[in-house]
Amino acid sequence: MSRTFVVTGTDTGVGKTVFSAALAGSLGAFYWKPVQAGLDEGSDTETIARFSGLPADRILPEAYRLTTPCSPHRAAEIDEIEIDPARLRMPDVAGPLVVEGAGGAAVPLRADYLYLDLFADWGAPVIVVARTALGTINHSLLTIEALRSRGIAIHGIAFVGELHQDSEAIICRIGGVKRLGRLPHLPTLDSAALRAAFSANFDLEDFR
Repeated sequence: MSRTFVVTGTDTGVGKTVFSAALAGSLGAFYWKPVQAGLDEGSDTETIARFSGLPADRILPEAYRLTTPCSPHRAAEIDEIEIDPARLRMPDVAGPLVVEGAGGAAVPLRADYLYLDLFADWGAPVIVVARTALGTINHSLLTIEALRSRGIAIHGIAFVGELHQDSEAIICRIGGVKRLGRLPHLPTLDSAALRAAFSANFDLEDFR
């Protein structure tokens, strides 16, 4: 059976879309962002198309494209729609699949339904993406605890940013999660540089 990974972040802007592009491109996977909130600066799906090196038919369309860059529950209200979890069923694809959430794990899709609930319904393992900046220990451990409280399997944690060895080690030790690797900030971001950085800093066998 092909692997499916759900990618979530410890916060917004931590680098999970770039990590998702690197992972999906390296696996030759399908990619799906079920809910996109905010369109003026381009979508995460467009970022994946630019940096993953994936063919267009492996980048799946979003179930919801919401106009305002804010929490999906509020963006949906502004667009005068309600997000229906039934439209967020995991797609059936012939190959590995990388699915990207929005913001952090506790972001609401509706007032009564969080990404945590969706992840639990899916039942696929989650990869936590964390920045290495100040505050990451607290944010990471809270995210790990929240996922575990819903019985969600955690495949591991991936860091993005400069090396902070002690922070990375203590998160993995206290949180009891596998350190998958660290994606450094790249002076030039393109698909070739991203693929090389992922190969140098992650073991692809961890995702087979």
